[in-house]
Amino acid sequence: MNSLKVSFAGLTLSNPTMLASGMMGETSGSLLRVAEAGAGAVVTKSIGSEPRPGYPNPTLVELEEGYINAMGLPNPGIVAFEEEMSAAHSCPVPIIGSIFASSAKEFSHLAERMQSYGASAIELNLSCPHAKGYGMEVGVDPEAVGAIVAAVKSKCKIPVFSKLTPNTHRLLEVGRAVQEAGGDAIVAINTLRGMSISIEARRPVLSNKGGGLSGPAVKAVGIRCVYDLSAILEIPIIGVGGVEDWRDAVEYIMAGASAVQIGSGIGRRGLGVFREITEGMTLFMGENGFASVKDMMGVAHE
Repeated sequence: MNSLKVSFAGLTLSNPTMLASGMMGETSGSLLRVAEAGAGAVVTKSIGSEPRPGYPNPTLVELEEGYINAMGLPNPGIVAFEEEMSAAHSCPVPIIGSIFASSAKEFSHLAERMQSYGASAIELNLSCPHAKGYGMEVGVDPEAVGAIVAAVKSKCKIPVFSKLTPNTHRLLEVGRAVQEAGGDAIVAINTLRGMSISIEARRPVLSNKGGGLSGPAVKAVGIRCVYDLSAILEIPIIGVGGVEDWRDAVEYIMAGASAVQIGSGIGRRGLGVFREITEGMTLFMGENGFASVKDMMGVAHE
C-alpha cells in the first residue's frame, strides 16, 4: 500500500499538497476551508508589521495560461492577525505563517510574533516582484538573504522556510545562502515579473503596470528551479508554480521537491484541486510501484 504522508524540516503532512501564500490565507475561516478540502498544510497570506491597503484596482489580470497580479501585499498587520491565528487553532493541518519585511530585524520581530501565535513554521517572503522595498529587492542578494535567515533562526524554534524569486541569475547562490544560514527549507518559486497591455486603452491593465505571473505559464520555470536547487542543496525544497493536477505535482516531486504548494490552481480549478491531486497521485504510485512520496523524490536526477 502506498502512502502520501511526508515529513520534512520538522513537519509531518498527511499528503504533500499545501496552500500557497496569497490565496485564501487571510482569515481563519478560509484557512480552515482549505484544510477541510484536503490540503496537507496551509500557508497564510504574507503579513507585515503594519496594515497595508495594497494597490488600487485593477490588481489582477486573468490570462489563458494563468494570472498576473499586483496586489501590493495588502494585509491587516501582525497585531491584528493574532485574532485570525487564534481562531484557526482548530485547523487539523500545520499552519505556516508567511511574513514580509524590509530588514533582518523586522523579519525577526514578525517571526517571533507568528511563533507566539502558534504557527507550525515560518515562511519568509523574499520574493514579491511588485512591492517596492520588500520581497524581490531583498531576495536577489545572497548576503542579505543569509543575514535575514540567520537572524530569524536565532529568534525562532520552529522551522523557517525561504520563498525565493526566479527573477534573478543568482538563484543558486541565494539557495546556498539560505542553507548556510541554517534555513530549514526553500520554497521555489514565487511569481515571474510580467505585464499585460490593453490594446483598446493603449496602456497597461494593472494599476501598478507590472505584476507577478502565476499559473501554468510558470510551471516549466518552477520545475527547472527546483531541479537545479535540489542538485546542490541538502535542505528540502517545496515546489510551487502552475500545479493544477496530479501530473504537475508528481513532476515537481520527481524534480526533487518534498511537497508542492497550490495557489492559482484554486482559482482555476476550485478547492477540489487538492483531493483531485492526492487521488491521482495515489493511483499513479500504485500503478508504478512507489510505496511512498519519498520514493518518487528526485528520481529525475537518476
